[in-house]
Amino acid sequence: MAMADNVPPPPEKISTVLAHFTRWLEAYGETSWDHQSYYAGPVGGRAKGFYYRNKWLGTAAVAPMVFSEAFFPAARRLFHHRMRLPIADAHYAMGFGFLHEATGNPAHLEKAVHLLNVLRETRSPGFKEYCWGYPFDWVTRNGVIKAHTPLITTTPYVFEAFLQIHQLKPRDEWRCILESIVRHAISDIKDFKFSEGANTCSYTPDDKGGVVNASAYRATLLVSAAKYLGDDELLEIARGNVNFVLAAQNADGSWPYAKDGVRDFVDHFHTCFVMKALAKIHRLTGEARILGALKRGVDYYLKNLFAEDGLPRPFSKAPRLTVYKCELYDCAECVNLCLLLSRNFPQLGRTLQTVVGGILKDWVKPDGSFRSRKLIFGWDNVPMHRWAQSQMFRSLALCLRELPENVNIEALGRVRNVEPADFIGAINAGRSAHTI
Repeated sequence: MAMADNVPPPPEKISTVLAHFTRWLEAYGETSWDHQSYYAGPVGGRAKGFYYRNKWLGTAAVAPMVFSEAFFPAARRLFHHRMRLPIADAHYAMGFGFLHEATGNPAHLEKAVHLLNVLRETRSPGFKEYCWGYPFDWVTRNGVIKAHTPLITTTPYVFEAFLQIHQLKPRDEWRCILESIVRHAISDIKDFKFSEGANTCSYTPDDKGGVVNASAYRATLLVSAAKYLGDDELLEIARGNVNFVLAAQNADGSWPYAKDGVRDFVDHFHTCFVMKALAKIHRLTGEARILGALKRGVDYYLKNLFAEDGLPRPFSKAPRLTVYKCELYDCAECVNLCLLLSRNFPQLGRTLQTVVGGILKDWVKPDGSFRSRKLIFGWDNVPMHRWAQSQMFRSLALCLRELPENVNIEALGRVRNVEPADFIGAINAGRSAHTI
C-alpha cells in the first residue's frame, strides 16, 4: 500500500491515535481475551493436544475453533476468560514511558509505574528469582507448558520495562528486581551446546532448547544487563547464544523458528524478534559480524515477508492453513525493527512509512483500539492485549518519542507550534533510543 503522493503520516496524527487509545485502555481495562483463548481452556486444550498427537483425526477436533477464528473470532470468549498477561503489561509500561518522554506528561510515567507494580505482583510463583510466563496452560507440539512457567520470550520484556522506567525514575527496589531477573536468566534458563562456541538456551527451565528467538532474547537481556551492571561475565554467557543465532541463519538470510529439524518455518514476527535482538546487541557491542548477518536478514525480510500492498505477510511460505492475510503483531514488530535499523538500512525507512501509514488508515477502530487481524473475509476486531494491542501501542509511542523536539505534537501534552517535519527524516534525526 503506497501512501497517496508518498506523503508521510503527520506526527500529530500518531499522537491523536495514541491519545484515543489510552482513553480506550482506561475504559476497557487491563485484562483481555487472547490469541490462545480458543485453546487455553479444557476443551480447546484437549483438542489441540490431540491434533499434535494425531494430525488427521486431530484436524477434525480443532476444525470448529479454526472455523470460528476465521469467520466468528468474537466466539473465542466462549472458550476462555479474560486474563492479565505480563508480556502485555511490560509493553504497556514501556509505551507509557515513551509517551512521558515525548510529551513530558507525568500521568504517563505514573501509569508506567503502576504497571511495574502489577508486574512485581504477577511474577511466576515457585521461583526464587523474578520471572514471568503466560497465565494459561500452553499446549505445544512438545507438550503442555503449565500456566506461569517462566518463558525466556516474556521475561526479557519485563526486564526491559523495569530498566527503562528505572532510568527515568530510579528506585533501589527496581534495581534489585533487575538483578534478580539476570540471576534467573543465567541459572534457571539452561545452555545446551549446539556447536563449538555456540549454545542454544532453553525456552523454559525444563526444555532442551533449539528455538532461535529464545536464544536471541536471552542474549539481548544479558548484554544489556552487562552494560548496565558492569559485569563482563554476562557478555561471555551471551556470546554463546549470539553464536548460535548467527549459526542458525539460513544461506538465504532467513532464520527458521527452531533448529530441531521440525519447526523450520520462517514467519514475520519471529524474524523481527531475532533481528531486533541482534540490532540491540550491535548497538551495545558494535560487532561487525552481527551487522553482516543483519544485512543478509534485511534483504530476505524485504523480499519475502511483505504482501503486494506493502504490509507484512505472515509467512514466507505458510506451514499450515492460514485464516488471515495480515495481523497486528506483525505490523507492530515491523515498526519496531524499522525504528531500530532504518539508519543502517535506509530501505527500512520506506517500509516504516508504509506500515505506519497503513495502520493509521485502516486498523484504528472507532473506539480507539486496533483491529487484530485482516481475515480472508473481513476483520478480527477482538481487542487482545498480547495479540497485539500492547505491542502496537508501544511501537507508535516509540515512533512518537523518536521524533526530534522541534516536531509538532499536540494531543498528548505540550503543544509545539512548528510545522511537521518529514516523517522518516525526523525519525533519523531524532535521538537514539536506549531501549527499543
